[in-house]
Amino acid sequence: MPSAKILEKKQAECAELTEKIQNAVAGVLVSYTGITVEQDTQLRKALREAGVDYKVYKNSMTGRACEACGYGDMKAHLEGMNALAISAEDPIAPAKILKEYADKIESFQIKAGFIDGGVIDAAAVNELASTPSKEEMLCKIMGSMMGPLYGLAYVLQAKIDKEEAGEAAEA
Repeated sequence: MPSAKILEKKQAECAELTEKIQNAVAGVLVSYTGITVEQDTQLRKALREAGVDYKVYKNSMTGRACEACGYGDMKAHLEGMNALAISAEDPIAPAKILKEYADKIESFQIKAGFIDGGVIDAAAVNELASTPSKEEMLCKIMGSMMGPLYGLAYVLQAKIDKEEAGEAAEA
């Protein structure tokens, strides 16, 4: 039986993980087997730059934290060597970055995730990864809004140029 000090430390870690999951907009669970140290370092750097918290937790601790947050269905995927990527701001970032690595490394695989208060499977995480980022979507919306305005400006400018040409011919 673990000492009271060790048990207290584990409970604090579990409470911290529970809080992270509760404050997250999305998270992805991956099996990180077969990844080299260099690849893992690059992966962690990419996730850190995107504001994603990526860490290896014991499966029992992850299961308890997920259960406390209402993501009990995640427990079915907690077998083997797993890591959890949690994003507090961008719901697409963890899925996008981890899918990129899962495509490169055959043994590295996405297992499940959570978003909008529900658990999603690996296929849904992969689909989420193909969604454009918030910035890309905003650019597309702005582009579609600016198109008609530019068209109107060109028509008005052509009308002005035509009238000026007509006045110059009369003079």
